Amino acid sequence: MDMLNLSQETTGKRALNRIRNRKAILKAAKDCFQEHGYDNTTIRDIVRRTGLAAGTFYNYFSSKQDIFAALLADFLTALNDDMSEHRRSALSTREFIHSAYYALYSATARDPVVYELAHQNQRALRNLFGADMLGLTMLSLEQDVRTAMTKGLLPAVDPDYLCAAFFGVAYDMSMLVARKARKSPTDMNDEALKAADFSTTLFLGGLPALESLSSKS
Repeated sequence: MDMLNLSQETTGKRALNRIRNRKAILKAAKDCFQEHGYDNTTIRDIVRRTGLAAGTFYNYFSSKQDIFAALLADFLTALNDDMSEHRRSALSTREFIHSAYYALYSATARDPVVYELAHQNQRALRNLFGADMLGLTMLSLEQDVRTAMTKGLLPAVDPDYLCAAFFGVAYDMSMLVARKARKSPTDMNDEALKAADFSTTLFLGGLPALESLSSKS
């Protein structure tokens, strides 16, 4: 028997098992947080739901806060990558605005528990990541907005104000999408699209008037 191939196969199985265990723990944590709330959920609750041994759990996470950080890191990394990719490939103003809103609302609708958890624990979020939910959710927005301005997709106004306006609409709308998605999970995709259409139309309605400001900058 080829010992090298056997060793690689064993290593591959271990890596796959670690991925499965981590996913099982995170899913169990989300289910527990949704049912009992973050504060009322214990490590024992999470372990019991996974069916794993307590010792196995501590090979992956040392505390409930570690799970909270992992859930948010996974959520935010995927969201920011998705939003940035769509914004940078946008060929029109509407596409730029709509793709960013839709990416955010879709992620929120798919994972409302994590999104709501983040909003309810802003202090813990700042301690873990150095920023609040909006700052983390829109990490790359300002640079993409500046790039869109140079392409002529957005008026050449103060980018800080423009980003703040984008944040303002996204903040409350995303929370509303999360609540609606939890009540009716089967409608989450339609809800995300409806919210993105609404936000985009609202935002685009104000952009023409900003052209007058860009000439004064």
